[in-house]
Amino acid sequence: MMRRAESLDALRGLAIILMVLSSMQAFGILPAWMYHAQVPPPDHGFNPGLPGISWVDLVFPFFIFAMGAAFPFAVGRRLDEGKGKGRLVLGALLRYIRLAVFAIFIQHFYHSICGNWLLCLAAWGVMFLMYMRLPGKAPVWLGYAVKAVGYALALFMCCAVHFVGQPSLLEDPVSFLSFSNIIILVLANLAFFGEVLYIFTRDRLPLRIILLALLAALAVSGMVFDDTWLRRALDWSPLPWLYQFNFLKYLFIIVPGTIAGECVRLWMDDSVTLSRATGWRAVIMVILPIALVLVNLVCLFGRYLIVNAIVSLVLCLAGLLVMRGGLSNEELLWRRLFWLGTILLALGLALEPLQGGIKKDPATFSYFFVTSGLASFALTAFHVICDHYKWLKATAFLRLSGQNPMIAYSAGQLFVLPVLALVGARDPFLAFCGTSPWLGFFLQGLGLTALVVLTTMFFSYIKIYWRT
Repeated sequence: MMRRAESLDALRGLAIILMVLSSMQAFGILPAWMYHAQVPPPDHGFNPGLPGISWVDLVFPFFIFAMGAAFPFAVGRRLDEGKGKGRLVLGALLRYIRLAVFAIFIQHFYHSICGNWLLCLAAWGVMFLMYMRLPGKAPVWLGYAVKAVGYALALFMCCAVHFVGQPSLLEDPVSFLSFSNIIILVLANLAFFGEVLYIFTRDRLPLRIILLALLAALAVSGMVFDDTWLRRALDWSPLPWLYQFNFLKYLFIIVPGTIAGECVRLWMDDSVTLSRATGWRAVIMVILPIALVLVNLVCLFGRYLIVNAIVSLVLCLAGLLVMRGGLSNEELLWRRLFWLGTILLALGLALEPLQGGIKKDPATFSYFFVTSGLASFALTAFHVICDHYKWLKATAFLRLSGQNPMIAYSAGQLFVLPVLALVGARDPFLAFCGTSPWLGFFLQGLGLTALVVLTTMFFSYIKIYWRT
């Protein structure tokens, strides 16, 4: 049985926890670097001309990078078992549909939409039936029966409830389906197209890179030339509520993630004859990657571009020199991940002046490559911490959250806040925290996020997972 890649779970867990934190923390009263760089406080108005990234802007690409890194394990294992590519594509399509249903369903049952806390809890409970992987050796037919009941209840809830300000499913199906969680919908598209891309290019890395270059050419042509047949073709969609070409731009993060995942799996395949790294190299491979992430966050947000380029160059060269003589399995992996991060970061910083500076929204080419590089550095550090030093208890909150991202993403709005509201703790809690930046972050942000993490850890600990 293939062991879990603990470092990938930790990276995914970090991304999902920070995603929850960014949505739970108080708005309008914290420093600008605590929010998306293009929506600064206090009014959080969208300013597409404002360059820079903050830690919040790393959350989504880190999760996407971890998603891509998981393909060599999930898809690669099925291919090794001899499953046909057509069957794998069909499975990816079914997961695409299930994840899209998840995006539509949770959006309609947020309290701001349905207006009832009990209904929020009911929706969360129904999703256990829809997505829960039954523990133990339950019969296959029972799993299908439970899911069928869950989807039937979800359809009934959608048809029975007429949402304020939104058309019901029966009145206007297209508008109803278009009202979805955009983050989950983008992830659904990336999961499908990224998985299909990997299915046909697992042993053809040059072809994967060529297809990515073709995507870049199409994206550039679409940006430069507004009224052309190509732009109209790219903007066309048979189901715009489900698919848009614009979603595929994040494949620039998925593909580097697949390369990192292949490096990790190669290390795991060699783990029988594993030779451990020297202690001083392990320490440096924690310090340098973390330093690179922090330096780029501070300098790109503050627009210290020359300082950032020089310091990043020095840190990258130092890391490559340190790993030049490593011969162990672990050192080979760290060298590969560090090289990948260095190349991606160099590309991203070279492209930084393009499109008015690095931005998450609208996403620039610099953003894709810089964040991919930083994600590779973060994965390097997590591999040292989780797989070399075996600090599994200290990172359990990350790893267990990373193993259950769907529960972690939905628990805050559909479980934690409804429970607090029903016991009378939500409104006083939020009102009290809104008076102070410190309280708004530590009590509201970290406090609510901690409750979400504990909830997710509990279900992961008892082996209850949501899967598509």
